[in-house]
Amino acid sequence: MSLANFISLARLLSVPVVVWLILADELVLAFWLFAAAGASDAVDGFVAKRFHGRTVVGSYLDPLADKALLMGVYITLGHQGHLVVWLVILVVSRDVLIIGGAVLALMLTKSFKVAPLMVSKFNTVAQVLLAALVLGRLALGFDDRGLSDLLIYGVAATTLLSGGAYLVQWTQRAAGMEDAR
Repeated sequence: MSLANFISLARLLSVPVVVWLILADELVLAFWLFAAAGASDAVDGFVAKRFHGRTVVGSYLDPLADKALLMGVYITLGHQGHLVVWLVILVVSRDVLIIGGAVLALMLTKSFKVAPLMVSKFNTVAQVLLAALVLGRLALGFDDRGLSDLLIYGVAATTLLSGGAYLVQWTQRAAGMEDAR
């Protein structure tokens, strides 16, 4: 297993721990573990590119770890009343749409290349920032001066744009498959 894949796997394995820490009201530890997991996303990408360690497994493992971490944290923060429920539903629904679309594409075409859209990358960054800000505010007690409220709408907007872009892309591919028959 490559170093980059090991880092992604560690991020995936951190998800139940972060969720448990939030539920146990151990928010300082949850914040730091989430921050480390978030930073590991950049590190595994750097390691994979710099040391030519890109693998097929990594192309699936990295986004899976990202989605699991963000969905776990968003659902838990929503459950605890620290994030608005409508945003949690929107974020989770988009990820279910993406995962479902990827599985469907794999089933129909027997091959599927993972290639995130640029708007999806912005969405992931916004989601990570919002989760880190909320956890940081709760854990460290700082005043974010309303930044989390602003980020909520930024996450909502990029979530809608990203989900819509994937939907359009998949609709076009499906239409192309139908035309080919």
